[in-house]
Amino acid sequence: MLSLSSLHAAVQTAVVTYKDGDQELEGFVAWDDAVKGQRPGVLVVHDWTGLQDYAKKRATMLAELGYVAFAADIYGKDVRPVDPKECAVCAGKYRSDLPLLRRRVMAALDELKGRRETDPQRLGGIGYCFGGSCVLELARSGADVRGVVSFHGGLGTTLPAAPGAINARILVCHGGADDHVNKEVPAFQDEMKKSQAKMEFVIYEGAKHGFTKPGGGYQEKADKESWAAMEKFFKEVFVAK
Repeated sequence: MLSLSSLHAAVQTAVVTYKDGDQELEGFVAWDDAVKGQRPGVLVVHDWTGLQDYAKKRATMLAELGYVAFAADIYGKDVRPVDPKECAVCAGKYRSDLPLLRRRVMAALDELKGRRETDPQRLGGIGYCFGGSCVLELARSGADVRGVVSFHGGLGTTLPAAPGAINARILVCHGGADDHVNKEVPAFQDEMKKSQAKMEFVIYEGAKHGFTKPGGGYQEKADKESWAAMEKFFKEVFVAK
């Protein structure tokens, strides 16, 4: 079910209602209707506040680059926590149930893959904080995606990837002063080595957790440099095979 906006602009956006089993979800899609034919699709996964304006803005920015971007709803329609305590409860529900988390991410990926504008052979994903953890779980699951990018995402998992299981290339954009995640770095890098994943780990010195999002930890330099790194990464992984 679609609700269109920006009808006269090149970049179109729509609210998309979809489901995971009986759970109703409400995502957001953005695409440039001036681009002809199918083009790569990029999944965008929100931080612990749920699908709100920030993830939608990033989806729109990806559409401006020529991609189809689908902002996932992991929590469920109308579940949009506000205060940190509520956010922690919502995110914790999925962090403690990774099969459920992976299923929600896959439900969104299927929506993106099924759009007529999307080239189903060229899919990727990005995520912020909680969403960074989500796209890493997508990669660990062996999903058929070309590449995923984690922006200041959590790196730990209770379902580490088996050797050879990861098909996607991985780009991790990590803040050097991220006290929330730094303790997870050694185990993550060891996991990626053992799983034989093609992974690039970029550290932005002095950047704190949440360095891309205006507010507490924002750092303009790290934000711009990590976005540019993502652009370069997708240009490489989306080369037609």
